[in-house]
Amino acid sequence: MSAILKVADGQVIVMEYTLRVEGEIIDASTDHGPIEFIQSVGNIIPGLEQALYGMTVGESKEVVVTAGDGYGEMDSLAYMEVPRDQFPEDIPMETGTQIELHNEAGQPMVARIDQVGETSVRLDFNHPLAGKELHFAIKIAGLRPATEQELDHGHVHSGHEH
Repeated sequence: MSAILKVADGQVIVMEYTLRVEGEIIDASTDHGPIEFIQSVGNIIPGLEQALYGMTVGESKEVVVTAGDGYGEMDSLAYMEVPRDQFPEDIPMETGTQIELHNEAGQPMVARIDQVGETSVRLDFNHPLAGKELHFAIKIAGLRPATEQELDHGHVHSGHEH
């Protein structure tokens, strides 16, 4: 009889999940299928990764992840004032509008409009889930050892990665 596989470092995990924040479902695998990732290489947030150790296929669990173990606390320095005339005409000047910018190195960065003033716009570069407590309902749908190539690359080689 073979040993029951449990979640451990270096395994590929297929996980179904529902994420609630402040009582509202904001993401669920029912929308786009389960996620597949390698345990212990930083593919998912630390608070969720820690809760998975020892789980077996078919097992379900409720996990609460604090902001510090999720997407971090709100960073008061992650705001920037930008002159209004630097925005293209087609961007709605409304609080909450998400825009993609590029930093000096050309890396894409996502920001949300935090405040709209007469001459400038305050952008918020915090992750939308920063400062939030995350409530996950998870189920392990599959487990297998990662291949050497997957471990080498730090991600799963299949059609399910996000």
